[in-house]
Amino acid sequence: MESIYQAKHRLIQCPTLTISLFLTVILLIMLILGPIIVAHDPFQIDMTNRLQSASMSHILGTDQLGRDLFSRILYGGRLTVGLGLFAIFLALLIGVPIGLVSGYIGGKLDAFFMRIVDGIIVFPDFILAIAIAGILGPSLTNIVIAMVLVKWIVYARVVRGLVMAEKEKEFILAAKISNSSTGKIIRRHLWPQIIPDVIAMAAIDVGKVILIISTLSYIGVGAQPPIPEWGALLNDGRGYFQVHASLMIYPGLAIMATVLCFNLLGDGVKEYMDTRKRGES
Repeated sequence: MESIYQAKHRLIQCPTLTISLFLTVILLIMLILGPIIVAHDPFQIDMTNRLQSASMSHILGTDQLGRDLFSRILYGGRLTVGLGLFAIFLALLIGVPIGLVSGYIGGKLDAFFMRIVDGIIVFPDFILAIAIAGILGPSLTNIVIAMVLVKWIVYARVVRGLVMAEKEKEFILAAKISNSSTGKIIRRHLWPQIIPDVIAMAAIDVGKVILIISTLSYIGVGAQPPIPEWGALLNDGRGYFQVHASLMIYPGLAIMATVLCFNLLGDGVKEYMDTRKRGES
């Protein structure tokens, strides 16, 4: 087992992970506590204060209905990031076990799952998500369903490849010789070997999913008014861009910063795991 000292030392050697963890924690704290702390109701309409510029009472100004833009961005961020994390969690819950079992057992079971994966993965993620969300109808629930259906196949395929590379190694062969069950080999030997790659991939995918969710809401097949999801905020401000550009700029900056944060986190995890492997070799 790696000691706490060794883990800290490797963490110091990976500035990308340290910085990205700090930024991610700050982001999550803001999204969790922000809507509770801010004084303005994100749904409260006040036509007397519509399209106001930034001020002491409204930090980022107000939208076309007089609603506080800062509180709507914080509330919408909780939805957007929360949906992204939840969609990735469900995709992992489906794709990883299928990839583990398919890659280790092989045979007809592997052929069955991989033909399904091959039939779906030929379509780009975004196009497939639009098609699924369009068929199911515009709602946040259907966006999550669409993202899970799109993403689980990616994890199943990647995990299968990792398992097929690992299962021929000596420690797996030794476990087979010692009559360890299939479940025990997968749980105690294969899963610990592939989890770092899965975590790194999932961290990067959170940013991708957030971007797709926002895009779906922007084109009208995701969150519906008055829900202040980031993509929906962009869509709401589109008609006022020339007279009040901040209605699109601030939600766009929020999406960009969040996606960048999770991409850095994924790169940091990969860097940390590479440093750990070099230290163990």
